Amino acid sequence: MIYINDELRRRIDNALDDRCPMFIATVSPDGEPQISMRGSVLVFDRETLAYWERGWRASAANVQADSKVVLFYRHPTERVNLRFYGTATMYRQGAIRDNVMSRTVPGELDRDPERTGAAVLVRLYRINQLSGEILQER
Repeated sequence: MIYINDELRRRIDNALDDRCPMFIATVSPDGEPQISMRGSVLVFDRETLAYWERGWRASAANVQADSKVVLFYRHPTERVNLRFYGTATMYRQGAIRDNVMSRTVPGELDRDPERTGAAVLVRLYRINQLSGEILQER
């Protein structure tokens, strides 16, 4: 079972302010890996992360082609390193998009002044430590 507790929620929701933006890894249809930073990652609910997609580059195309992703959280001074594996779904309009946009940190949303971005929900199926130790699994 996946359950994002209050401590994990605090870490994720404050990652950008803590200078620990999360990274997302995706894979293109031809198998090319891609990794990029995401300063807008937030906890959507107890088993789902979300972020605001505003760049519309390789990661966005990869998510639309193959929904499996991994997000990486690292807090170097506290020695916390976590991987969040999940299935991503993009929302270009509607209530879910509006919900994520309203909760996106202002600094990230300001980089999308015309609000052309989309919400991406990542329903988690595994959380593990950098060592590979599985902490939670669906």
